[in-house]
Formats: sequence, structure tokens, C-alpha cells
Amino acid sequence: MFRKVLIANRGEIALRVICACKELGIRTVAVYSEADRNSLHVRFADEAICIGPPRSAESYLNVPAVISAAEIADVDAIHPGYGLLSENANFAEVCRASNIKFIGPPPEVTRLMGEKEKARQAMKKAKVPILPGSDGVIASEDEALEWAKSVGFPVILKATAGGGGRGMRVVRSAEELPGLFQAASSEASNAFGNGSLYMEKFIERPRHIEFQILADEHGNVISLGERECSIQRRHQKLIEEAPSLQVTQKMRDEIGKTLKRSLEHVGYQNAGTIEFLMDEDGKMYFIEMNTRIQVEHPVTELVTGIDLVKAQLRIASGERLSSILPEPTTIRGHAIECRINAEHPEKFTPSAGKINVFNVPGGNGIRVDTAQYAEGVVPPYYDSLIAKLIAHGKDRQEAMARMQRALDMFVVEGIHTTIPLHRGIFQDEEFREGNFDTKFMERYFEREKERKEAEGIQ
Repeated sequence: MFRKVLIANRGEIALRVICACKELGIRTVAVYSEADRNSLHVRFADEAICIGPPRSAESYLNVPAVISAAEIADVDAIHPGYGLLSENANFAEVCRASNIKFIGPPPEVTRLMGEKEKARQAMKKAKVPILPGSDGVIASEDEALEWAKSVGFPVILKATAGGGGRGMRVVRSAEELPGLFQAASSEASNAFGNGSLYMEKFIERPRHIEFQILADEHGNVISLGERECSIQRRHQKLIEEAPSLQVTQKMRDEIGKTLKRSLEHVGYQNAGTIEFLMDEDGKMYFIEMNTRIQVEHPVTELVTGIDLVKAQLRIASGERLSSILPEPTTIRGHAIECRINAEHPEKFTPSAGKINVFNVPGGNGIRVDTAQYAEGVVPPYYDSLIAKLIAHGKDRQEAMARMQRALDMFVVEGIHTTIPLHRGIFQDEEFREGNFDTKFMERYFEREKERKEAEGIQ
């Protein structure tokens, strides 16, 4: 096992990794920007090193600064968390050249699965179903039009790099394709430094379902079941659940076997998530892979009883899955996660500032992952996620009841948060019945608008 690990991240995920390391007896090193000097991950790590000014490009994304901190602290390994450098193959290569273990897949695999079109082709070769679309990167508007005609409108243009909904445009006609092609490419270039696009058939009302996998460094892969991630706005997830109401045990087993075969073939290692779209007929199609731990990993932890971050550390230190997971994995109950963001709940505008009151709910079946506290400051430089509220119950009804109770008892004052939005969603009949897809939020906001107009609410 590692002697000392540097966490190349911030916020709740940095604190989450510190907790896992403490349980395994591993010393930790936090890196932080000047804006995060008083953060909890700095307080609870065994050592902490400032790596630069507030902006991510000058601190958390500054590879030389992170590596220098790792060498100064004499660490064995680096855990990248999610976001930031977590899927940066060049960073993983620098770690390897510096004789520091990168807790994640090898850089070659990260590069293969990180470029979405290459990942699509790799999965297609492994017989994983993929959506009809282009065979590779689209070189021009004319080529895009030819592909759109062969696939059939509507189609969706997607950036080959990155995520978070950037560089994506739905195209419904030949007339609007040129403008949307340029817009998607420009946005992707600005966000990821790569404006390359590919194309897929667009499903009007899909469900977004992802599978959690673990893979050791000895060629063994296991699937830990799925998460339902259809409740999202502008391609940003708001609520996640495990298991999905739409996935049967037979489907779960079949997809698990397919993923095991395909990921063993590409030499995958450590934790990863394979994302699918499910169409109206229940057919699932691979869309991309995230080669890291996910924001929503706690729901899988609660229904399987497996600590995924500790598993990451043990895999990276050379352990086999057979020693980490000695018994077959079973799904126990139902778990739901709400992402609590520092945003206006209706306008979705960022809400940085000082937190005056921060009361975290507790009780049976409730978990809160956060690095915030009363009198703490939410800086304007980073992602708006300030907490993850997770509820677990014997079934979905109990999990929802516990979540509603916890949302009522989660008090944050001084900034706006999305807690009121989550309360509203959990009172919505369509959501409660499990009758939703990725367009749910559009319908929800329309219903809320009609309700407020009927009640005379401004």
C-alpha cells in the first residue's frame, strides 16, 4: 500500500479521498490555490502546499506546480479526483515519467477512451451497441451534411474532447446545420482547445444510464451495476439514482458481461464509468466513457456496500479484485443523490460568497459529502457544487421520503442554492412515478410556470 498520496483536487472530492486514505493508513498531501487556503481539505490533510493563484489554470490545472508539490512532499501516488486533471493523459504521462503512481488508467487508455469518437469505435469493435453516426471526426460542414443525410435528421454534433454539454448542438434540418456546426466547433475549441466534432443520431426522449466498473492491473474487470442520470439541465446532472427502474437484472447481467469483455480488451485499469442512452424501446447505446471516479459514485457505494475510492487506491497499489471484492456484488435497496450547487435555483446563475448558516441533515439513511461549513466562503473561480446529499432506503419510496426530509433540514444561508429546486422536483408526480427522461426538466419548468401563473405568483 502507498505511504503518502497527493490529492490533485479541491472541495468535497478532495476531502472524500482524504477520508479513504485515513482509513487505509495513508498519509495525505493537499494542494490548494490561494482562494482555498481555509478549505477543509487543507485542514484535514497531513500536509498542504499552495500551488498558485485562485484561477484553476494557474493552480489546479498547472501540471508543473502539481508535480513540484508531489516531489517536494515525496509522495508515492497522486489521486486526481474528478474534473481538473483527472482525464488528462498528458498529466498521467508526466506522473509516470516522475515515478509517481497516477491513480487511474494508463495514459494510453485514458487517451483512447477520452476522445469520444475513438472510444465509440473501440466499443463498436467490441460489439457494444453504439448510436448510428459518423465513422470519425467530421472535417467540414459539407461532410457533416452528408453524414446527416445518411443518418437521418435529427442528429447531434458532439465535441470529441471534454464534456459537460459543451460543444454539443442538435440539428433538425439541413438549413440550420452550417451555423450549428460552427457554433459547436467554436465552443469546443474555446472549452477544450480542440474544435473537432463527430455526429450521432439524436434520440428525442432518451434516458441517461451509466454503468460503474472497476478493473485491476491484472486483467480483471467487474461491473457494479448502473445509475440513472436522466434528471439534468443543459446536459448537467442534477439527480442520480441506483439502480435504474428501467434496467432489469437480465439487462444488468448482459451489459456487465459485454463491458467486462470490451474493457479487458482495451486494457482498462482502475475505476471508470460507461455512459449509455436508452431509447423509447429500452435499447441502450454507448455514448462515452469517463476514465475517473464520478461525482455520483456515492449512490453505487450505498447500494453495493463498496467503498469505490478505497478500491481505487488498493487497485493502484497492485491488489487484485478478488481480494478487494471477495464476494459477489449484490444491489441492496435504492439510493438517490441530489447535487447541491451554489446557484440561483431558477436562474441557475452562480452564487459565490460567504455562507452564514450551514446546517447539514443527518439521521438513518442520509449521507452528505461536502467541504463547506458555516462562515466558509464559496469562491467564484470553480464549479458551483458545494455538497452532495444522498439518501438510501430499502426501496425507492423510502429513499425519496428520506431525501425529502433531509432537503427540508438542509439549511444554507448567505448564498443561493439549488435546494428549493430539488424540493420541487421531489414533489413532482412525474418524477415520483419514475416517468422521466433527459427532457424532464423542460417539462418540469413548463409545469411550474403554468402553476405560478394560475396562482398569481410572480
